[in-house]
Amino acid sequence: MTGRNPPGPGRVPPEPVQAVKQRRDAVLAALVGGVPYIRFLGIVFDRRGDELTAVLPYSDHLLGNPDLPALHGGVTAAFLEVTAIIELSWALLWDEMESGRLDAARLDPENLPRLPKTIDFSVDYLRSGLPRDAYARARITRTGRRYASVRAEAWQDNRRRPFAQASGHFLMPSREGDGGTTA
Repeated sequence: MTGRNPPGPGRVPPEPVQAVKQRRDAVLAALVGGVPYIRFLGIVFDRRGDELTAVLPYSDHLLGNPDLPALHGGVTAAFLEVTAIIELSWALLWDEMESGRLDAARLDPENLPRLPKTIDFSVDYLRSGLPRDAYARARITRTGRRYASVRAEAWQDNRRRPFAQASGHFLMPSREGDGGTTA
């Protein structure tokens, strides 16, 4: 006997942890894989539970000024915006994903949920991005049916020394039956 009580009548045993991890990874891979620009930049996401860290592996094509050298400002802005959009999408899908209502096997570019659309996005460049890997995290500061606000920050070697931060507002995609926007 393992010391665990078998599920009683009407109780469903918990799903194996490996199945939960596989479903989360499949949903994240579908979200990221459905956006060609994410693939072009080479951005990947490290998932720990419900926390996402975006990783921008260094590549020479990301440099804006090879004389410094420094990451291109547009790459930095795109990295922060992608981090914010994927964080919002991840949060939107979380309940459906965790309950198993979202079939990760059916997620492909034709069946992806709609992503939030950027209303405005402001970037503060705090210092030059060095020619090395960069990391970013986003935090949702407000979310509703139609609108969300997000803050994001990017760092390289030391999280306490971000090289850029951003703030953005996003139009949320309509969800079935919520009466939200269809744009």
